Amino acid sequence: MEKLYDSGKARAVGVSSFSCKKIEDLLAIARVPPAVNQVECHLIWQQDKLQKLCHSRGVHISAFSPLGSPGSSLPGVSGAIVLSNPIVISVAEKLQKTPAQVALRWCLQMGQSVLPKSTNEARIKENFDIFEWSIPEDLMAKFSEIKQARLLKGEFAVHPLSVYKTLEDLWDGEI
Repeated sequence: MEKLYDSGKARAVGVSSFSCKKIEDLLAIARVPPAVNQVECHLIWQQDKLQKLCHSRGVHISAFSPLGSPGSSLPGVSGAIVLSNPIVISVAEKLQKTPAQVALRWCLQMGQSVLPKSTNEARIKENFDIFEWSIPEDLMAKFSEIKQARLLKGEFAVHPLSVYKTLEDLWDGEI
């Protein structure tokens, strides 16, 4: 990737699903540091430690599945828990917004870019209505009360012959 960057064929280098340990290991040897780390991040998996590390090292967080993958057909994924979380619903009602808008706005206020997916035109339009308002600090603080759980665990990458023998190996203990 660094050769592509040097040749001008890439304007930046990015990584995906890197844990704190993987980011630190990469930054220790990279000549061209990553500009972005695309990770699962939402109100149910806020990744505070990773966010702080990336921010301090100049690595932008891009949140995939910022709505928690509602309607996902992935095995073991119950993404609707983000949008049906009582705290998220309560904040949404107070702000007269949808839970999805609150979830996306939280990401923006945390300094992240978001990659929501929808095939529903009305929801796509609704997802754009997140820029002209903000979540007050007292309501932002409520999100720290949400029990954290990684929804996309990565079982597909775990195998006895893989470098990742367990989920703990894959996520460097950040589960």
